[in-house]
Amino acid sequence: METMETQVKNAIEKIRPYIQRDGGDVEFVSLEDGIVTVKMLGACSECLSLDATLKDGIEAILLDEVPGVTEVRMAPSEPLFF
Repeated sequence: METMETQVKNAIEKIRPYIQRDGGDVEFVSLEDGIVTVKMLGACSECLSLDATLKDGIEAILLDEVPGVTEVRMAPSEPLFF
């Protein structure tokens, strides 16, 4: 039987090709108490539709496919040092 984390990672792998088509990507960061944290990469990190992609796309799919997932959040941005 797959762990919840494995189920989340597998679902994200199904989603990734669609996000990559638009020049972006999504990466699993963590799973804690039903909350999945992901990192948005490439074009997604600056996209105006980021909230819709995160909530209406990724979160909706994970809520549907993985029992126990309650929310999807974006990992905090890393500060840029010059």
